[in-house]
Amino acid sequence: MFTLIIGGSASGKSEYAECLMTRGGVYIATMRPWDDECLARIAKHQKMRAKKGFTTVECYTGLDKVEIPAGWDVLIEDIGNLTANELFGGAGDGTADAVTAGVKRLVRRGGHIVAVSNEVFSGGADYGTETVKYMRILGRINRNLASIADNVCEIVCGVPIYRKGGEG
Repeated sequence: MFTLIIGGSASGKSEYAECLMTRGGVYIATMRPWDDECLARIAKHQKMRAKKGFTTVECYTGLDKVEIPAGWDVLIEDIGNLTANELFGGAGDGTADAVTAGVKRLVRRGGHIVAVSNEVFSGGADYGTETVKYMRILGRINRNLASIADNVCEIVCGVPIYRKGGEG
């Protein structure tokens, strides 16, 4: 089973994703520790998942090369970071295909796969060319993943709203 969880910044999507992972599993961490802000967010997420039975695998690029035993549950946290890493230091213009292929490979391995992603189109500010490119690629990835997902859940103010499938 594959569940895509999407929502805005600080919407509660990570907490909800972890609740779906009742047996723990593999936590694929995608945030590079660039600065103090990143380190603080990483520490927050480590604290959230402590004692939940996760094995953490750091993967900044190349999701399609991550080795996970067949049938294991996997939480990918998150697709937005992975997209930025691939776009600006990995697959470049092939980012959408690379990220989509990596998730598809994990889905084929079985288990419950949960991917957390960002809804980035609700802002409304003017963005630079590189940011617009990132947003468009992430939007394409989100559509790709939603098309293969069994469940698509949007988190709004901590409330899960299923857009496809249902809680399971």
